[in-house]
Amino acid sequence: MPVTPKVKVQTEDFDAGAESGLLTSGRKDVGALVSFTGLCRDEAGTLSALELEHYPGMAEGELTRIAQQAIARWPLTGLTVIHRHGKIPPGDNIVLVIAASSHRRAAFEAADFLMDYLKTRAPFWKKEHLAEGGTGTWVDAKDGDDKDAARWT
Repeated sequence: MPVTPKVKVQTEDFDAGAESGLLTSGRKDVGALVSFTGLCRDEAGTLSALELEHYPGMAEGELTRIAQQAIARWPLTGLTVIHRHGKIPPGDNIVLVIAASSHRRAAFEAADFLMDYLKTRAPFWKKEHLAEGGTGTWVDAKDGDDKDAARWT
């Protein structure tokens, strides 16, 4: 049965446990569920919030393309990708990836692939808001993220 990924870009927080339950409830074909939740760090107390901006429509489209690549590459039985935007304080959720499969290896690799590609391809921009007041700088992409994504080609 073809898998249709659940892809959402939203300002609201998400419940990782509830989302996992939606992927597994009443199913007997799921043998592995791998999830990753990315949280906002406080950067040693210097950050009051991280503001994530995106291009509506384009961000959802790119996340869907990346999710479909994972589905084509691994035998998944379900896939959820949720990415927040707006001002997010330290400790709050930013991104959720859940990959379900009959076997663990496919679920682990698909989740890892998705995060590597989300970091390098998804059109989100991050701006730091400083604890001491004022707005910090836009966060630059990290060279390590490109290196991580390159291993999948």
